[in-house]
Amino acid sequence: MNIAIIIAGGSGNRMGQDIPKQFINVHDKPILIYTLESFQHHEDIDAIGVVCIEGWENMVKAYANQFNITKLRWIVKGGSSAQESIRNGVYALEGTCSDDDIIIVHDGIRPLVEPTVLTDVIAKAKEYGNAVTSMPYNEQIFMVSEDDETTTTQYIPREQLRRVSTPQAYRFDLLDSKYHEAYEKGIGIHGSNYANTMMVQLGVRLHFALGSDKNIKLTTKDDLELFKGYLSRDKGTWLK
Repeated sequence: MNIAIIIAGGSGNRMGQDIPKQFINVHDKPILIYTLESFQHHEDIDAIGVVCIEGWENMVKAYANQFNITKLRWIVKGGSSAQESIRNGVYALEGTCSDDDIIIVHDGIRPLVEPTVLTDVIAKAKEYGNAVTSMPYNEQIFMVSEDDETTTTQYIPREQLRRVSTPQAYRFDLLDSKYHEAYEKGIGIHGSNYANTMMVQLGVRLHFALGSDKNIKLTTKDDLELFKGYLSRDKGTWLK
């Protein structure tokens, strides 16, 4: 099976709203539902789990019923960080998943998931055991000088860089075992760590999959306006 874990455990303080940003309505539909619909409508996705901020579980159920998200199987309590929320979602699948099931981890506030991106990340994970969506980095990156932070003498060739986001996909046995290892050793679980950074810190070689510039993360009000712009532009082609 191919199972999506949608991470919707954040409070979204930077959006400046009274409710978590994943529940903000855009054109009478919560952002989270736009995300879930991308997985609901994809033929390769068999089931969906949502890791939800505490207290909003019933709201997720109600919205899923209202918008016909029939693939939703699990709602799991979120953690104090994105990493802890992913861990909770993975552990909730123990005893249910087979080792070779593919688990797709995705941010609930990335609602513009293109079908080609999902197809490729699943295919790469089946071939290699893991896959992370990625895009080339098109800006120049310079290192701040140690002796003077207003100067630089070193840069990183952009050909060596990739922007990595979600969706990410992993065989269940790999993902589950590495989360147990990470929390036992205290490696890759603090700060802004995510499944991909944890994997690298635990010695796993990651494989790049197709990405998309449309796959924006809705963090600020400007991001929300950009999302609305995409909806207006593409409403006649993909929005159902």
